[in-house]
Amino acid sequence: MSPALIERYREFLPVTADTPIVTLSEGNTPLLPAPVLSAQVGAEVHLKFEGCNPTGSFKDRGMTLAVSKAKESGVEAVVCASTGNTAASAAAYAARARLRCIVLLPEGKVALGKLAHVSMCGAEVVAVKGNFDEALEIVRYLANTYPVEMVNSLNPYRIDGQMTGAFEIVDVLGDGPVYQAMPVGNAGNITAYWKGYKRYQEAGRLQRLPRMLGFQAAGAAPIVLGKPVSNPETVASAIRIGNPASWKDAEAARDESGGLIDAVTDEEILAAYQLLGSKEGVFCEPASAAGVAGILKLAKEGFFKPSDQVVCIITGHGLKDPDTAIASAPTPTSLPAEKGAVASALGLESQ
Repeated sequence: MSPALIERYREFLPVTADTPIVTLSEGNTPLLPAPVLSAQVGAEVHLKFEGCNPTGSFKDRGMTLAVSKAKESGVEAVVCASTGNTAASAAAYAARARLRCIVLLPEGKVALGKLAHVSMCGAEVVAVKGNFDEALEIVRYLANTYPVEMVNSLNPYRIDGQMTGAFEIVDVLGDGPVYQAMPVGNAGNITAYWKGYKRYQEAGRLQRLPRMLGFQAAGAAPIVLGKPVSNPETVASAIRIGNPASWKDAEAARDESGGLIDAVTDEEILAAYQLLGSKEGVFCEPASAAGVAGILKLAKEGFFKPSDQVVCIITGHGLKDPDTAIASAPTPTSLPAEKGAVASALGLESQ
């Protein structure tokens, strides 16, 4: 069994012998070749499937470190605002650490799979009559006023933990890919991956820094528009954020790497979401497909060369948002419980 994330990359992380490591054996997620997607894009595409983390999303990478450091500092509670994934991760790691967990969610805007996870892990949930950005402002106030630790990506330990995803990609490929594509919501993850690649370069672990490709949903694309979006709307609930906390850092990752941040429509996201499941066998939540939707969009413009290596970060598991999957699935055929009737309906012929 591979060591948990903090132990594996301890030399790059701000921990000491006195840090109580709170872990659920996160990290070490698969980097999957994507042959069908590669053929459509015209490049060598790989999928970093973060849905294999303990709570089903990339958030666990940052949460193991953030909660470990919160435990070390002596606080008794952690708090976060969330569209779902951060909340599930914070609740699970706080439970493991025996810390109180307070979660602020935008009322009616969180997928049921995520809400169920938060509830089962014993977090105290407050539904805010507002959007994610308003919930985050309240969380910042609570953390600045009371003895509670904020574990949103404004917490630098979250970014440090999440940068390990870049380490794992290089460990498998032997160098940085030519491009890395990913969804952009609160923008902490693109910030973290870029930091990780640079740290590995400084340590002599890679030669090539990738160009960072970030994709926002068209209805929640403040970085693309150059201004906050007051009422963000998209089927991709995990990136339904109108004023990203790591906005400037995301722009720095884009500009320093020679990459781009663009928008994709909900239709493009859902098409990529269905393609990943039906052609690559990877079931992700809609927001996770934004990076794939983005490279498919760029491919139509002749953006990639056949020799290019492209890694798409698939940020969360499909069971995070079962409602979207169920709504887009065909209705099962109803048949009597008779062998012949089933075989006939399936068009099977006896041998």
